[in-house]
Amino acid sequence: MKTRKELSDQYDMTSLQEGFDQYSVKLDEKQISQFLKYYELLVEWNSFMNLTGITEYEDVVRKHFTDSISLTGYLDLSDMNTLIDVGTGAGFPGIPLKIVFPHLQVTLLDSLHKRIRFLDEVIQELELSGIRTIHGRAEDFARPGSDSLRESYDVCVSRAVANLPTLCEYCVPFIRIGGVFAAYKSEKSSEELLCARKAVKVLGGEVKEKVDFILPGSDLHRTIILISKNQKTPKAYPRKAGLPAKEPL
Repeated sequence: MKTRKELSDQYDMTSLQEGFDQYSVKLDEKQISQFLKYYELLVEWNSFMNLTGITEYEDVVRKHFTDSISLTGYLDLSDMNTLIDVGTGAGFPGIPLKIVFPHLQVTLLDSLHKRIRFLDEVIQELELSGIRTIHGRAEDFARPGSDSLRESYDVCVSRAVANLPTLCEYCVPFIRIGGVFAAYKSEKSSEELLCARKAVKVLGGEVKEKVDFILPGSDLHRTIILISKNQKTPKAYPRKAGLPAKEPL
């Protein structure tokens, strides 16, 4: 892995900071180095496994890094302690949020083992602490049981994983009462939100806010849907693996 100076000399750090400036996020030298190392690892591993179709530096900065931390404009994570990223894929948005908020205790959950291997490598190379990976399905780890992660987190995030009714059944069970589920969606989310209202209520949640915005430095429309939890999720949910996707609430 290249040194911090070699990375800084190779990549334009201005573009990295400009997007973050829109959300009043100031990166120190260590955090900049972590993002640059993350980019290099993403491109390296993407050469032999499918992690992302976006590999150009400027595009990754905007469409992955800035997009991931956009939540900070609408939810104060400085007051949160625990976060789970469901269906994290290549680590978005969980790893960028961890870099920006080092105090967060982060869990990255994904059902594909080879992606977990990539994430473990990123965690090691970026020297991140207070972050772990779990290989498995959301339905299994959110159900009641001795190894359950149910109602353990202040925040659950998920980006580009499933339609909102299904996603709510995956994610709302993970957050404690008073916690927040943040769903990262494209601009075409209004119909999804209408379809998800039953699921949100059944699972013990309430739609707190729907934020529509343009991703800084682009013409890309984005939506973040914030769902707060005010009641315990009934023990019947989530249903067994596969059902939330086949038969959404």
